[in-house]
Amino acid sequence: MHLPVAVAAMGLGLAAPRRPRQSSRARILSAAQGLFATRGIRAVGVDELIARSGVAKSTFYRQFRSKDKLIMACLEAWGRARAGLVRTARDSHGSGREGLLGVFDDLDDLILRGDPPGPLERVIVEMGAEHPLSLAAAEQLDPSLAHLEEFAAEAGVEDPGSVARTLQTLICGTFVAAAEGDQHAAARAKDLAAAVLQPSPDGELAASSPDSPGL
Repeated sequence: MHLPVAVAAMGLGLAAPRRPRQSSRARILSAAQGLFATRGIRAVGVDELIARSGVAKSTFYRQFRSKDKLIMACLEAWGRARAGLVRTARDSHGSGREGLLGVFDDLDDLILRGDPPGPLERVIVEMGAEHPLSLAAAEQLDPSLAHLEEFAAEAGVEDPGSVARTLQTLICGTFVAAAEGDQHAAARAKDLAAAVLQPSPDGELAASSPDSPGL
């Protein structure tokens, strides 16, 4: 007798494999990121976060001692995702001009799928530039800026730091426009990035300066 038949004959049956259950912390974070991204920080209260994540109040406060602690965890997750977007683009599209522009292609895909990294910019605008949460959100933008500068240096641009800040500005603007409903914001930003990254006659990338008439 085959094993499944024998087991069934004994009345035991074979249990279907179970998917790992998401931890309570992960459920809270997932609920918070979705609510904060669509409604903002101030509009979402702890009771709603608890209800959306499906955990007990005691579990919520065991994982996050306050709403601000949860917001900080969301900002850190969004910062990692933003930096990961740049790293992945470099791996996928290679170095050089096309690699830098590939960041916007990947961002375009994420926006069209409805799954972009969290809107750090929204927190800064909502809370005000000097608010501690805004300062924390701005700090989470630093790793992606560092990756862009490194990427720009590999591409051979004349001023990697300036190029990185320009591209970062375009990326941030893309998130703001996408939040306002522009599903093609990344494609528009890519066109501007392409204008910034103008190849010179010798084939090197000569980025337009911020004072250039072309900007």
